[in-house]
Amino acid sequence: MRIRFAVAVAAALFARPAWAGWEQEISAFDQGRLASLDQARAQGLAQADSGDASSRAAAHSVLDPQSRPISAQELLGTWRCRVMKLGGFTPAIVYDWFACRFRQTANGLYFEKLTGTLLISGYADPHDGGFIFLGAWRQPDEPPRPYSGGPGVGMHTSSADAPGAITGIGPGRARIEFPYPVIESAFDVIELVR
Repeated sequence: MRIRFAVAVAAALFARPAWAGWEQEISAFDQGRLASLDQARAQGLAQADSGDASSRAAAHSVLDPQSRPISAQELLGTWRCRVMKLGGFTPAIVYDWFACRFRQTANGLYFEKLTGTLLISGYADPHDGGFIFLGAWRQPDEPPRPYSGGPGVGMHTSSADAPGAITGIGPGRARIEFPYPVIESAFDVIELVR
């Protein structure tokens, strides 16, 4: 059983061809989501502003700072992270802190959420001083799954796929923004702090 799991994990992590970059992998639907990043962020913040004071403050603390360039070297290693879901079913949900990390693999810079009730992992490719992230959500008892760029049942895209943009927001701080997730919210963001 352990050997089968290890093989599945290795296959998922290294399923991406070494030459592939985000431009070759991303679906047209997800390109549209990333192109609407500013609009999705504004919509998410507007809805978060109608929520409780602590969620509002957390959302603004990670989304108000101007984006700044960040290098792969700055991203490498372990971070404290938390997910925020803005808009949609509720004004805002700010989850507890968890461990996440960036590591260099043969196929590129790889991000993974290490703990929690819902995990995410995927590759980050340089773009415009930051990175484009193409990952996928999964349950903790499932092996990591690659970004599919494909449709789910009755959908334009898989609900597990998570395209995002990674930028720095200050010394030892970064964010991954996810415009228009397929389910639950209008805008998601992962805050990363050293």
